[in-house]
Amino acid sequence: MSIARTIRIPAALVVAAPLLASCKGGEGKSGAAANAAGPAPIAIITPSPSNVFFKSESDAAAARAKELGYEPLVLSHDDDAAKQDQLVDLAISRGAKAIILDNAGADASVAAVRKAKNAGIPTFLIDREINATGVATAQIVSNNYQCATIGAQEFVRLMGEKGKYVELVGKESDTNAQVRSQAYNEVLGQYPKLVQVAKQSANWNQTEAFEKMETLLQAHPDVTGVISGNDTMAKGAAAALKAAGKHVVVVGLDGSPEAIEAIKAGEMDATVLQPAVQMARSAVDQAQSYIKSGKTDHPEKQALDCELVTKDNANQFGVFARKGAA
Repeated sequence: MSIARTIRIPAALVVAAPLLASCKGGEGKSGAAANAAGPAPIAIITPSPSNVFFKSESDAAAARAKELGYEPLVLSHDDDAAKQDQLVDLAISRGAKAIILDNAGADASVAAVRKAKNAGIPTFLIDREINATGVATAQIVSNNYQCATIGAQEFVRLMGEKGKYVELVGKESDTNAQVRSQAYNEVLGQYPKLVQVAKQSANWNQTEAFEKMETLLQAHPDVTGVISGNDTMAKGAAAALKAAGKHVVVVGLDGSPEAIEAIKAGEMDATVLQPAVQMARSAVDQAQSYIKSGKTDHPEKQALDCELVTKDNANQFGVFARKGAA
């Protein structure tokens, strides 16, 4: 008579991973064999769900995986490449059929994705690319250049093509931060009366953005605009401006529910919505195709366009998607 046992995952590594079905047999079973009695797992690995963007993509991927009959194994690497490597090992040991990954660094993640490929597990990247091709099965990201370009164009309009402004940049190791900043500067650089008085990284972090903005206001009290690489930093800057009794143009990027509410309240002026839900669901759909047929019928590099959100159309958007969108 076989004895059922439960596979446990270290609590420090797991955000919300449902336990897979207990497996039959003794020790030494492979991950694939261990999961034969229940739904096959798909690993979903993202940065911390304390950021609503990452939580939304993780939730969307998990929900879609369940719809397709898989058991989502939901994990967070907290932007730590070493932890990410451990989680990929965990996914391999659990016999994951695919990995959906919002990675922890364009260069630092290549080895982990290659390790999964060598183990026969396809990886579908979302939100962030890696600096290698032919390693991941797909890299599905927002068209960050397009996103930032339309945000910058709206910033120019709101600023009246003139004034002093601050740019808040994301994590410097993140390709998305670099691309967005490049697009911002290419657009804003066309307007000589728009003067950048400071450009600082706040590492995608709201508290850090608040503190940086407080310091920047002391050095540049006449600043009239802030353009941010994401909504989290934009919200931090907006809070610092509010505390200082200043209202200046604030434009972010992500289209987070918090930013949209801030736009409605007049605390921010615009954001650019990334289709996080669409990216995540598409990654799981393509994983399903690959699992079933060994191909996806999609190119490796895929970019989805973003949408400008202003006070005029803010009511049309839900959680990183238009209301009613699948």
